[in-house]
Amino acid sequence: MKTIKTFAALATALSLTAAGCASRSEDVAAAYVSPMAYSSYSCRELGMEAQRVSAAAAAAAGAQDSSRTKDVVATTAAVVVFWPAAFFVGGNGAQTAELARLKGQMQAVEEASIQKRCGITFRRS
Repeated sequence: MKTIKTFAALATALSLTAAGCASRSEDVAAAYVSPMAYSSYSCRELGMEAQRVSAAAAAAAGAQDSSRTKDVVATTAAVVVFWPAAFFVGGNGAQTAELARLKGQMQAVEEASIQKRCGITFRRS
């Protein structure tokens, strides 16, 4: 009976902490940004904007993945070693929203580039 209670408590703690973990950067969906926001940009300006947004998105993705790693470590510590560590797992909604916005901006810049026939090559990693 004691083993069942311990297992149930462990399963509950695991499910609660896993729900609060930060998402992997590649799992964050892009937020919609209208390509009309870039309709007045020249092809040169679109290229520069793509570089700026790409650099910002790469930094945000790194921060997102770092948060995820910290959450996984805290979850492991909570389950294996010290259950109060579960309270340190929470993800970062603002960070995730920023990454989604930047991904959406990149898609909008790419769409504007296609509409203007700029010939800019966008690589996905």
